[in-house]
Amino acid sequence: MSLIHWFEIPATNFDRAVAFYQQVLQLQLKQEDFMTDRIAVFPDSSGCIMASPRLPAGGQGCRIYLDGGPDLAATLERVKAAGGKVLLPITTLEDGNGDIALIADSEGNSIGLHLQA
Repeated sequence: MSLIHWFEIPATNFDRAVAFYQQVLQLQLKQEDFMTDRIAVFPDSSGCIMASPRLPAGGQGCRIYLDGGPDLAATLERVKAAGGKVLLPITTLEDGNGDIALIADSEGNSIGLHLQA
């Protein structure tokens, strides 16, 4: 089992970012709408390029989603107890792929937690 479930690379100019990664990695990305955002999914389905106001580009880095464990609510309680913050409470993904939450870790990094359906 992989600890990293998903990653999101932020893009200000979505089309330019998609063209960049397709050219550099010599692969085709699957473009689709996801919730209110536009994404381009990598072929192995482990991550995407995302144009979203919730994930600003330009030096902020990419977002990874870690395995949130079997009880995401309990994991979020441990985040708070350890000095982190919950940025997005448990949210069910519209595509049926489980639930996510976003946290700020002890260093202020935005990290996603994922519980697969």
